Amino acid sequence: MSNHKPYILVLGASIVDITGFSAVKYRTHNSNPGCVKVSLGGVCRNIAETTSRLGVPTKFISVLGNDDHGRSILEHSKLMGYDMSDSLFLKDCTTPTYMAILDERGEMVSAIVDMWSATQIDQAFIDSKSETIANAEYTFLDSDQPDILEYILKTFKGKTKFVLDPISAAKAETIRHLIPYFHTIKPNRFEAEVLVGYPLQSTEALLRAGEDLLAQGVENVFISLDENGIFYANRDSRGIMMARHATVKNVTGAGDSFVAGLGYGYMHNLPLHDTVKFAIGMSLLTISHESTIHPEMSLEKVLSIIESSDWVDSAF
Repeated sequence: MSNHKPYILVLGASIVDITGFSAVKYRTHNSNPGCVKVSLGGVCRNIAETTSRLGVPTKFISVLGNDDHGRSILEHSKLMGYDMSDSLFLKDCTTPTYMAILDERGEMVSAIVDMWSATQIDQAFIDSKSETIANAEYTFLDSDQPDILEYILKTFKGKTKFVLDPISAAKAETIRHLIPYFHTIKPNRFEAEVLVGYPLQSTEALLRAGEDLLAQGVENVFISLDENGIFYANRDSRGIMMARHATVKNVTGAGDSFVAGLGYGYMHNLPLHDTVKFAIGMSLLTISHESTIHPEMSLEKVLSIIESSDWVDSAF
């Protein structure tokens, strides 16, 4: 075992989000006045940035093209303090990009997604990063590339603890058979329904889902119930925790920040209950701002919002 400072690894896509907001009634086949915003995104990139902002040593393996967007993501990672040096850098390729047009009501009227380069991670590339993966305390993954995900899980089983954010119900369907490989899973209700195969409309159903997922070998289960909080379960405890009267300006990054909060809790050996509360605190801070990642995200801010929130905690 090499002598290294404990770190978490995040493995997944970096995406540049380009969003056009129409300032007038939107007309197709026309140039509409408005504003255009460019931001850095991708579930895994958001998680890596957020854990790093909390002072957790973080490595992030992603795919970048040799364009301005790729360079800006790399520069930003250095500024935020997470390490992207093990990423796949492609020549003559664009960095994954999502471009959306919103009408005057903020509704999406069209979008184009350029994700080709994100699919260029193959088994040989994973093999070349084996030391980085094997030495990570925890490895955070999504279900974007099921074949590569399966290869990683089977190759590094027992060497690092895997944490899954399924991203979507459709993608959760493709990785159901891989659930036993994960230490932690954090689906939302719809993704969890796909994973267990039945609706989760009651507390009894959630408890059953928790039992079924734990029986497959998962150690910690967290199911997001949106405004109704988080259902959590491990061998010793289960319950639902939520904060009342939260300030909501943008819910987009809530799930990513919750997962990052789990990373903080795990790396600081917090008990499950404290880890859940901390992770929800991360989400509360995130949704209180328009940005996907709160620009002042810090440990102090998270602890402050935890202290001032009105908590409801039902243990079963």
